[in-house]
Amino acid sequence: MGLFRSLLLLLALSAVASAAPFHSLLRTVPEDPAPGRSADSLFCDSWRLSVETNDAGYWRTIPQKCHKFVEDYVNGDHYASDFDVIASESLSFAETVRIAGDGQDAWIFDIDETLLSNVPYYAVNGYGSEDFNETSFDEWVDLARAPALPASLRLYEELIGLGFQMVLLTGRSENQRNSTEKNLLYAGYHSWITLILRQTSDLGKPAVVYKSERRAALEAQGFRIHGNSGDQWSDLLGLPIAKRSFKLPNPMYYIN
Repeated sequence: MGLFRSLLLLLALSAVASAAPFHSLLRTVPEDPAPGRSADSLFCDSWRLSVETNDAGYWRTIPQKCHKFVEDYVNGDHYASDFDVIASESLSFAETVRIAGDGQDAWIFDIDETLLSNVPYYAVNGYGSEDFNETSFDEWVDLARAPALPASLRLYEELIGLGFQMVLLTGRSENQRNSTEKNLLYAGYHSWITLILRQTSDLGKPAVVYKSERRAALEAQGFRIHGNSGDQWSDLLGLPIAKRSFKLPNPMYYIN
């Protein structure tokens, strides 16, 4: 019996010894599971996710420690890839729509950060880390030099080819119509059936109210709104709503 107990004790000690390196490994796992990424980078990536899912709600400026993260994101491959994937998903849905051929099958696009990129403006205005300056932004709009977002331009062309009517619904004001049309043409867009801008009666309205009212007016004219693409939740929410809405990335600013 003494020998038997000795064998059991040896087996137990052996098991503990073999397990020790594993427990030691668990204790030395770093808090950051992604090698090479700083805590700020991880935070900003998670913050961006909360923005895109609208969990962040209203926010005025980006967190100061996320300035470099946002700069790298909107100028890098990740931003372009996100647009590519969303454009692909949008096209996949569009190809399932039966076009009636009566000119009433519509797709709505927002303009800023949806069709046109204002990254050149935000590059010299803090990438969203500074309070929005309406005067300087309007001066940028008047230049009519914002480039197209490539994935959106490709999608736009493909939707026209499928027979959709292009409706552009923007929060820009009516007095910016000429510069907006000039910029759209400069960037390669064409053949929209209507460009809807804020009228005097729309000034001061929350974007979600203004855009919902305009979609309702379109439906009253007989349009069937199959798709709606925008970088803000206020482009997409509210009734009536498109059959499918596609949220594009924008970590630089938030519009109610």
